[in-house]
Amino acid sequence: MTLAEYRRRRGEPIEAEPEAAVAVHEAKHPGPLEYAQIGTVLAVVTLIEVGIYYMEIAHGLLVFFLVVLSALKFTLVVLWFMHLKFDNRLFSSMFILGLLLALAVFTVALSTVGGKLV
Repeated sequence: MTLAEYRRRRGEPIEAEPEAAVAVHEAKHPGPLEYAQIGTVLAVVTLIEVGIYYMEIAHGLLVFFLVVLSALKFTLVVLWFMHLKFDNRLFSSMFILGLLLALAVFTVALSTVGGKLV
């Protein structure tokens, strides 16, 4: 349910957005070409990940490269496809803090059961 639908149900007046504000909002978001470019970059990074996996390199180095490339893909998806790049910085900060908290909990849980990251 959108805010407008909620207000309609409650009988509150719905303010129309000024046309200039709508135009600025739409101009900030990427078009189809930029989405295709990001998709291509994600596909290339995935191909690099697959290629690195089949290379004969040390396990620790393999894990490092795969984690870095996965973080790059994650960042691209979050910024463009979840539109955090175009929203208020508060949302990005909350998302990043939640991600860091999740990584910390994962690291503690993994070390508690005797697992190794590398």
